[in-house]
Amino acid sequence: MTNRDIAALTLGAEQTWMNHWLTGPTHVGQPVRRGDAAPDLVLTSEDGSSAALSSTWHDVTALVMLWRHLGCGCGLDRIAKLKDEYEDYLAAGLNVVVVAPGDIERVAAYKAKYELPTPIMADPDYTSHKAFGLSHWSREQVLYDAPDEFCSLSPEVGESFQEDRRQEQRPLVDDPWMQSAEFVVDREGMVRVAYFYNYCEDFPDPRVFLTAARLAV
Repeated sequence: MTNRDIAALTLGAEQTWMNHWLTGPTHVGQPVRRGDAAPDLVLTSEDGSSAALSSTWHDVTALVMLWRHLGCGCGLDRIAKLKDEYEDYLAAGLNVVVVAPGDIERVAAYKAKYELPTPIMADPDYTSHKAFGLSHWSREQVLYDAPDEFCSLSPEVGESFQEDRRQEQRPLVDDPWMQSAEFVVDREGMVRVAYFYNYCEDFPDPRVFLTAARLAV
């Protein structure tokens, strides 16, 4: 793996966030559904090597988790829940993998900082998200608990928001509008469960995935 400067990469990712913030939500996907073939892409694994996403469901049922962005507070809540659920997923035979937007250096640092228990793959251009048909959330879905002035999407609000998060050591990066989703994919590469978040804290009930794992055997 290369040893590029994470600080410089983060600054670039912050600018990407700002560009998306000012533009607003634009991307509309065509969601994959239960019974569809799961898209297969070549991503970057933790050691910096290229790996096919399909390797995660080769001879085992996989839970593929598509992360929103690396500055999202809801992502930290999802990690906390995942830590509680993880052993149950493993016991049910699920191979859990997180696909996160960002350069592998930032993605690896994120995993280490927050002690994410699962393998993680880097997808800086959201190619997996788009292949699985994720969309941008609407302003309402992202800003439902934000002050009214945030809805203007002004540069001043965006800059203030970013500065606040820098002070928290959790910079706003990547795409603020991208949807999160989680998929159970069986050993044949077929989608058994397609769970698309309707808003940031719309976490799935783990029993759905555990049942899907039992039925996929």
